[in-house]
Amino acid sequence: MFEDLFYERLVKLRTEKGVSARDMSLSIGQSSGYINGLENRNGYPSMLVFFYICEYLGVTPSEFFDDNINCPANYREIIEDMNALDSDQLQNIKAIIKGLKKR
Repeated sequence: MFEDLFYERLVKLRTEKGVSARDMSLSIGQSSGYINGLENRNGYPSMLVFFYICEYLGVTPSEFFDDNINCPANYREIIEDMNALDSDQLQNIKAIIKGLKKR
């Protein structure tokens, strides 16, 4: 079960970022087929390479494994922006979110 989560999450986050497995592999300093191999369930990265993967994808290790959060980088950016809002503005954002959830 947890094994599947790693592989599925890697594919999902890479796809959301809009990069090829080859480009991602080279960007993190690995051979051109490295990410493709991982996505085909051929082993796991070392801890150091896993951190490079997270950094490249713009997620924390915790966010990488939290499959309840879609687009974690966007989610984190929204939370940071909301911290600058006052109470009335937050209430407006809350109303908008509730309205969007009803659709």
